[in-house]
Amino acid sequence: MSEKQPETFTKYQKFVIAILAIVQFTVILDFMVLSPLGAILLKELSISTSQFALVVSAYAFSAGAAGLLAAGFADKFDRKNLLLFFYTGFIVGTFLCGISPNYEFLLMARVVTGIFGGVMSSISFAIITDLFAIQVRGRVMGFVQMAFASSQVLGIPLGLFLANTYNWHAPFLMIVGLSIAVALSVFIYMKPIDEHLKLQKTGNAFKHLTSIFAQFNYLRAFAATTLLATGGFMLMPFGSAYGVHNLGIDIKQLPYLYMITGVCMLVASPVMGKLSDKIGKFKMFIIGSSITSVMTLIYCNLGVTPFWIIIVINILLFVGISGRMIAASALMTAVPEPQDRGAFMGINASIQQIAGGVASIIAGMIVSETSTGYLNNYGILGNVVVLAVILTVFLMYNLYQFISKKEQSKIQPVTVPNEVI
Repeated sequence: MSEKQPETFTKYQKFVIAILAIVQFTVILDFMVLSPLGAILLKELSISTSQFALVVSAYAFSAGAAGLLAAGFADKFDRKNLLLFFYTGFIVGTFLCGISPNYEFLLMARVVTGIFGGVMSSISFAIITDLFAIQVRGRVMGFVQMAFASSQVLGIPLGLFLANTYNWHAPFLMIVGLSIAVALSVFIYMKPIDEHLKLQKTGNAFKHLTSIFAQFNYLRAFAATTLLATGGFMLMPFGSAYGVHNLGIDIKQLPYLYMITGVCMLVASPVMGKLSDKIGKFKMFIIGSSITSVMTLIYCNLGVTPFWIIIVINILLFVGISGRMIAASALMTAVPEPQDRGAFMGINASIQQIAGGVASIIAGMIVSETSTGYLNNYGILGNVVVLAVILTVFLMYNLYQFISKKEQSKIQPVTVPNEVI
C-alpha cells in the first residue's frame, strides 16, 4: 500500500469504493428500514415498544457474537472470499425477514441476518485499509458512508412505499433482489485481497484473537467504539413512532422526511470526508459531535412541530452524526497493525453492535408508549445520548494522540549515534 496521497483514484479503486458503498447500502438499509417500519410493525404484530426494541437489538447482539467468533479467522483468508461468504448469509437472513409470518419468526430472522450482516462493515473497512493510504481514507469513508444517505434517499422511501402498497415484508424482498446482483459483481470483478496473509505469524485463530485484546491501544479504541455506538442505536429504533405520535408527522410524510434528509446527506458526506482529510479527522469529529449534541437536545424536546422545521432539524442532526462517524471510522483504520486489521475491525464491529444492542434495550426501558401511541421520556433519552457523545470526545482524543505519534514515527528517519557507527 502506497503511503503517498494519489491525485486521483484508479478505475479499479473507484470500482472498489463503489461496490463497498453499495454493499454497505444494502446492509444499512436492512437495518434502517426497521425504524420507519416501526410504526407499522407495532400495530401489525401487536407488539410493545420493548418487544420492538428486542427485534432491533437481536440483530445487534447476534452480529456482535458472530464478529467476535469470526475475528480470529478474519486475517487468515482472502478478504474477497470472506466478504462473499458473509454477504451470502446476509442475503439468506434478509430473505427470512421477507417471509416472516409472525413476531417470533421475525425475531429469529433478525438473529440470522445479524450473524452475517453485522460483520460486513468490518470486512469493508479492512479492505479500505489494505488498499488506501491513511491520507485519503477520509475521502474514501465519505463516499462509502454515502450508503447511509442513499438508503434514506432511495431505499427507505421506496421501502415505505412498498410496505404501504403491499405489506411490510416487501422492503426486505427488495433488498434481497438488489443484494444478489451486488454479490455477483463482487464475485466476477473484485480481485483477491490477500497481501495481509504474507504477514501472518504462526499460531491458531484463538491465539490471534487473544493477542488483540492484550494490546492496550486496541482496548482504548474498543472503549471509544462502545460509546460511539450509543447515540444512533438509542434514537433510531423509535424515530418514526416519535415523529408520528409526538411531532405530529403524517405517516405518509415519513418517506419525504427521509428522502429530503438523504439527498442533503448525499451532498454532505463526500464534503465531510474531504474536510476530515484537509482540516484533520479529530477536528471533524469535534465539529460533528458538537452539532450532534445541540440538535439532539432540540429534537428530543420538541412537541407538535411544522413539518419544514422538522426537516431542517433532522438534516442538521444527521450532518452531525455523519460527520463524527466518517471521522471516527477513518481514525479507527489507523489503529491496527497490517497483520491485525481483519481481527481488529471484526472485534471493533462486534463491540459496536453489542453496545448498540444494549443501548437499544436501554432506550426501550426509558421510553414508554401511551394508549394513543405518544412516547414518554424522549427528552431523557436525548440527555443520555448527549452525555455519551461528550464522553466519546475524550476517549477519541486519547486515541488521536496515539495515532499521531504512530504516523509520525513512520515519517521521521531513525538517527544512529556516531559512536555506534
